[in-house]
Amino acid sequence: MAMTGVLRPGHVQIRVLDLEESVHFYGDVMGLVETGRDSDGRVYFKCWDERDHHSLVLRESDQAGIDFFGFKVLDNTSLEQLEVRLKEHGVDTTRMPAGDLLETGERVRFDLPSGHVMELYAEKTAVGNGLPSMNPSPWNQASENGIAPVRLDHMLLYGPNIAENKKIFEDILDFFLVERVLSEGGDAEVALWLSCSHKVHDIAFVEHPEPGKLHHISFLMDSWEKVLRAGDIMSMNQVAVDIGPTRHGITRGCTIYAWDPSGNRFETFMGGYHPYPDYETITWTWDSFPQGLDYPQRKLHETFLTVVT
Repeated sequence: MAMTGVLRPGHVQIRVLDLEESVHFYGDVMGLVETGRDSDGRVYFKCWDERDHHSLVLRESDQAGIDFFGFKVLDNTSLEQLEVRLKEHGVDTTRMPAGDLLETGERVRFDLPSGHVMELYAEKTAVGNGLPSMNPSPWNQASENGIAPVRLDHMLLYGPNIAENKKIFEDILDFFLVERVLSEGGDAEVALWLSCSHKVHDIAFVEHPEPGKLHHISFLMDSWEKVLRAGDIMSMNQVAVDIGPTRHGITRGCTIYAWDPSGNRFETFMGGYHPYPDYETITWTWDSFPQGLDYPQRKLHETFLTVVT
């Protein structure tokens, strides 16, 4: 699949209750690489195999949750074209200046109907993954520190008006709908999995009355064995686990869901199939949603549906 326009999830900024506790958690337990701190007190991290400067930003606050998330686009021409398309469709945009985030160029920011703040950007300093570009090894020491995910994979966000979100992602940003869950009556889409690549999803939304809520940030693991190892590390560090290890019916991904010290849910994820834009959307009816969530147990976990930040 040719990669143009919007490429991938690039970063997410979350609020944490105790900054240094969270720095310890994401640095030592999750095994992310700290890449900087700014004058606003924010701390920046990347996964070991990511090339760009950061994918996770922590900001201390009295309430957990998500501030904003960003997708990287191919180049500045793509950024300008997408900004024009957003405005033509009636979406107000704001240009965030280069350097407002460390090592990041200008960002085009806008509000989604679900109450989330999204941005697009083309430039972020490449810091590499610690391996040479000629004759590299398959891993380095950072890949063995803590859980050590490969990359930021996707986000699941809760909020109202996800049908309007879908229009923005499909009609303007050229995502396609991979899977969906229908309401009990079958007359509405209550959950959406969307992709801008050939990943099984790059972002997902669930209909929810409160706007701007974070369900989880997902980090990609290399294998099922690495997911199980992540579960061991969570137990060794008394991390609160929500679901798993288990397998989804939706996306076919293998997973553990858990909470960081502030109560923000995260996921260690691997697997899933590789869809293309010409594939038919997979539909799940409400009565089969338990199997879609937790395929072995066929169970709708109450916390999964109700706990968000």
